[in-house]
Amino acid sequence: MIRREYQWQSLGSEEIRERQVALLRQYLRHTVLPFSAHYHKLFDAHGIDAESFNTIDDLAKIPFTAKNDLLATPQEPDKMREFLLVPDPELLKKRPSVIAQALLTGSGPARRKLEREFRPIMLTSTTGRSSDPVPFLYTQHDIDNLGVSGYRVMRTCGAKREMRMINMFPFAPHLAFWITHYAGTEFGVFVLSSGGGKVMGTDGCLRLMKKIKPDVIIGMPTFIYHVLQEAAHEGMQCPNLSKVVLGGEKAPAGIRRKFEKLLHGIGAEQTDILRTYAFTEAKAAWAECPYPAGAESGGYHTSPDMGIIEVVDPHTGKRVGEGKPGEIVYTPLNARGSVVLRYRTGDVISGGLFYEPCPHCGRRVPRLVGDISRTSEIREMKLDKLKGTLVDFNELEHVLDSSERVGTWQLEIRKAHDDPLDVDEIILHVQALNGADHAQLSDELRERFAMATEIHPNKIVFHDVQEMRRMQGVGTLIKEQKIVDNRPKAAADPAAGGKA
Repeated sequence: MIRREYQWQSLGSEEIRERQVALLRQYLRHTVLPFSAHYHKLFDAHGIDAESFNTIDDLAKIPFTAKNDLLATPQEPDKMREFLLVPDPELLKKRPSVIAQALLTGSGPARRKLEREFRPIMLTSTTGRSSDPVPFLYTQHDIDNLGVSGYRVMRTCGAKREMRMINMFPFAPHLAFWITHYAGTEFGVFVLSSGGGKVMGTDGCLRLMKKIKPDVIIGMPTFIYHVLQEAAHEGMQCPNLSKVVLGGEKAPAGIRRKFEKLLHGIGAEQTDILRTYAFTEAKAAWAECPYPAGAESGGYHTSPDMGIIEVVDPHTGKRVGEGKPGEIVYTPLNARGSVVLRYRTGDVISGGLFYEPCPHCGRRVPRLVGDISRTSEIREMKLDKLKGTLVDFNELEHVLDSSERVGTWQLEIRKAHDDPLDVDEIILHVQALNGADHAQLSDELRERFAMATEIHPNKIVFHDVQEMRRMQGVGTLIKEQKIVDNRPKAAADPAAGGKA
């Protein structure tokens, strides 16, 4: 499958879609509909089958699957089992490939081949910020796919086998860590996993950097930022650090400039700062290719043979045209274990989906271009006594990440006077950079907040680096906290949180 990607490089957008639909029909016919309890019932209820799909537009016949569809309920405590591919032995025995394998090598090898394809042997899960964690099961087939997807990420980022890489993602049943692990083994690059801040901490990661002298660091943007801040503070020099790869949480384009300054301070002046995009339900990841300073990113280079990406209007659910912003929807074409079709990610891409060749590397694969925002970060707040107001915290994040005088930060939502019946307040906790005057920076941030969302923070509180690390949970949480909802009962409200 690693080589299969080259077969798509010469295809136009219509040919890509035609091939994807052919793969979808085959996947539904032989794998999903016979063995998925949820989709078998769903397709029957809507009068559709594998032969119902002739064009990409026909995907609209499949109802969306969303996070709430996967959550356990008192009535269905094992809801995710409905999305697990559970093969019927009698159906499998009738597969021509199984019959041929059994005739050639006997029943033992044929059985082991089917076990590799269908028997779950690994689990990852969502991080559970906005709801209970949702488990996703992997078979050996899925783990092989992780290696393929990771290999392609490495190649897209311009990795070389002789490079040394430190994986700073936390040790956890978390896609980001495992796809990085299997990317290294498949690509053949040296990888040392630190376990992130929760295991070795910032000091431990710095010791590894001094000893290993990595060419590549990959991990959560917030944690890597803390590590590089400390490296600069200690006067470390890392001239051979050629790539910083960010994943596991949002990394707006504005954060690139902050990393460039930090890297310049530790002698890493020719470093590619690249973002990846992934989500648990896809069991895959996609990356940007290297691009010059001052240029626009070519976007996340996807794998059209492994899944279909749609961009839809978040309000109507209708597919938008090429190069139009909207919500990302994903349908796998080769997954086993836990499988979801037409999955609404809740992630909105600002540029859209493009099929034309990448302006930087020339690859002809579908690319997701722009910044990614979370629909769950648009929250209703009671800012006065009369009515609620929708506040887009994604825009506030862009304001803070693009400010060259702001380091780390945290947005806190709370009730005035800690009174559940009072109005909501936004408290901005921030670390000022470069000796910025607090009064001037406060005025600047209030003005920029108002321009972005027509609201002002109720209070701006300045902290040093150590206090911000404590508040964000660096070294104690899988994902550092940048938006915290401290309103009473917020934690029990699924709409109060969001992926990050």
